[in-house]
This record gives sequence, structure tokens and C-alpha cells, in this order.
Amino acid sequence: MSELWTPNSWRNKPALQIPEYPDAENLATVEKKINEFPPLVFAGEARNLKSELADVANGKAFLLQGGDCAESFAEHSGDNIRDFFKVMLQMSLVLTFGGSKPVVKIGRIAGQFAKPRSSTMETKGGVELPSYKGDIVNGIDFTPEQRIPDPERLLKAYRQSAATLNLLRAFASGGFADIENSHRWNLGFLEGTEAGARYKKMTDKIEESISFMRACGITPANTHQLRATNIYTSHEALLLGYEEALTRKDSLTDEYYATSGHMIWIGDRTRQPDHAHVEYCSGVKNPIGIKCGPSLNPDELLQLLDILNPNNEAGRIVLICRYGANNVEKHLPELIRKVERAGRTVVWSCDPMHGNTITSESGYKTRPFDSILSEVNRFFDVHKTEGSYAGGVHFEMTGKNVTECTGGTNLVSDQDLSDRYHTHCDPRLNADQSLELSFRLAERIADERNGG
Repeated sequence: MSELWTPNSWRNKPALQIPEYPDAENLATVEKKINEFPPLVFAGEARNLKSELADVANGKAFLLQGGDCAESFAEHSGDNIRDFFKVMLQMSLVLTFGGSKPVVKIGRIAGQFAKPRSSTMETKGGVELPSYKGDIVNGIDFTPEQRIPDPERLLKAYRQSAATLNLLRAFASGGFADIENSHRWNLGFLEGTEAGARYKKMTDKIEESISFMRACGITPANTHQLRATNIYTSHEALLLGYEEALTRKDSLTDEYYATSGHMIWIGDRTRQPDHAHVEYCSGVKNPIGIKCGPSLNPDELLQLLDILNPNNEAGRIVLICRYGANNVEKHLPELIRKVERAGRTVVWSCDPMHGNTITSESGYKTRPFDSILSEVNRFFDVHKTEGSYAGGVHFEMTGKNVTECTGGTNLVSDQDLSDRYHTHCDPRLNADQSLELSFRLAERIADERNGG
């Protein structure tokens, strides 16, 4: 961190993707009000996450990051949060069993409201309006009133994030995460399939392990790790005024933390080393993600690591790679070699969602399950070849039974997309597809661990 860094020093740098608010005075008033609100997360929690991510960077744990493409105000409910948390628990249990390693769970939740867009304007029927940038900025309805950036939405996003965090903490520590509950599988979609028979064997082994521990006297009643868990929150730090308003100095360390979420990331469109988003993230001590797309030059990545992690602290940086299934071998090996040769300690994570978005014949934006799985497998193949550790995955997913991504064992077709296409932005894996991916990945990790 530069000695000249302050929570608002980003304002002296070029800033991309930040909306223009017509009422700057009202925006400043709202940001000042948020600055007086309690923090959403605490510095100690962010330090705990960094410690757990250090284990991932050193090959001793695995990262599962997932959640909404963009949270919405309309879909905020206790049931949706519960269903998301349940799927995350089941996925992490499968991955823990497959890898024989702890799984660090980070949700794209309680703050993932803002979305970067390739164009500032959108045209429909000859009418041009500002693009939808997420509920924290403007409304999804294509009307002049809805598309005006509104500072009051920042307040609503803060309150929804606080409520979501409150429920997540209750689920994580109040019994819902009890291992006796989380292994009650929802595998109806796999009945009668070859994959279902394989996965049933795995769930049977997991349940046998739980029964064995119970017989040995190791139960949720006497072992905290079996009845509670840690789940962390993350989002893209796009609206820097909001982030600044929630930046706090930790009383124990005298260091600054972004208290809007445990981990924040810099997007593929805003990772310019001399721009505002990198400047802001350089000064807060949270774990920081960097989206790595095809346009990222390996030398530029080293420059970013110099700025964001000059002391090469393990657990500070997560490199979230998003290439598209057919581009992994073209870009990832050179990036790995450059980082590894420079001796940088990072978490390598695969985002197989953003590079595999297509427009279906029916006109819906979708992501084929096979392409998502292919990118994950190619990501692991490259790391195996390079001798580096493939440390995690990053999915856009939901606990709801939506029809937004095609394929999977439940065979969501192009014609099915219109049935339950609920996303406000990009297509998400549904609960069944998410769980199936975790089984596929766990099988691969187990095979490699056993020398396969």
C-alpha cells in the first residue's frame, strides 16, 4: 500500500464502469449516511478467511466460491438464502470427501448487486436508455425512470446485505449446518441414470463415514466442526463510493478493511494497474480476487501482484481464471509459468461461467453444462501438467430449480429455458446442476489423489 493511500485516494484515478448519478449531492449524502452505519463484516472475519485461503494457496485446502450472478431486491427471501446455503453445504461435503481436504466456502452473496456492462447504453425498439447495472444502481425494467441511477438503492442494498448476513450466520452456527442434516441428499434428478448410480456410491460412503464417527463417539453434540461451519461473503468491488463508505480502520491492527464483504474482487474490465479499482483494493487488507480473462497479459498480472500484494502474503490473492472452454490451453499455461517463476503465492481458481456464455436458438442467453464442465477439466489438466495446484472453482449458481443453463443429467434443453428463467443478468446453474458438478469434480480429485 502506498503511503499516500487513503480510503478515498481512488478518486484521483481514472475509474471505469462507475455510473454517473444525475444528483451528485444526494449521492454524497447517501454515502455519508452509509459511512455512519455499522460494518457488515468484521476485520477478524476477513483475517480468518485470509488464513484459510493461505491453506488453499499451499495446497492444504480447496476453495468453493459460488452464488448469484447479480443479487436482486425482488428475490430476497429467507427460503432463497436457505436453499443456496444448503446446496453450498452439500457441494462442499462432496468436495471434502473427494479431496480429503477442508473446503473454504465463499458466497457471491450479501453484496453482489453491481454488474459491469460492455456498453453504457442499451437500445430496444429504437429507444436508447442507460444499461441495467444491477439493483444497487438502477432498475431492470426498460423505462427512463427505472434506468436512472438512484443513490437510494445503495441504502436498500446495505440493508438487504445485513439481513442476508444475519441469516447466513444463524444457519452456519445454529444447527442447520449440522453434518447430520447436510448429507440428506436431493438426488431425485439422478434416479435411473448411470451417473446417479456412481454418485449414490459416493453418498453411501460419506454416510458410512458419518456413521463410523458416530460409533466412535464423534458427534455434532461434542464436536463443533460437525455442527457449525464458516461461510464467507464476496462481491465485485465495483461501486467504489459504496466501498469507501464501508471502509473501516481495525482497532486491533490499525489497518483498513472493506467491511462490505469478507473478500472483494476486481473485474476483468476494471483491473488496469493505474486505475481507481486497483488503487482502492491496494489499501484494504481483505483477501482480493483478480478476474483473469484472455486479455490479461502475464507481465501486467505481475504488476498487479506487486501493487496488491507487495509482501507476497499467502491468502491475499485469488486469481479467478475465466477463459472459455476452448481458450484455457491458449492462455493459462503462460500465466501459471510467469507467476510460479516469480515465486508468487496465489490461489488459482476456475470461473467456467463467464467465458462460456452463448445465445441459444430461442434467443436466451445461456451456458451449456458440458462447456462449463470442460473448462473445469481443462483448468485441472493444465495445472497437472504445470505442476501447480488447482485450488478452487467459482460458479454462478442458485439453490432454486431454475432453467437458465442447458444440459446436465436433468437435460435442460433450449426449449426449457423459458420455463423458469429468473436471472436478472447472467444464467446460473440450478441446484441439481451445481451438485452434479461437485460430484464430477470430486470424482476427478479423488482419482488424482489415488494416483489415477
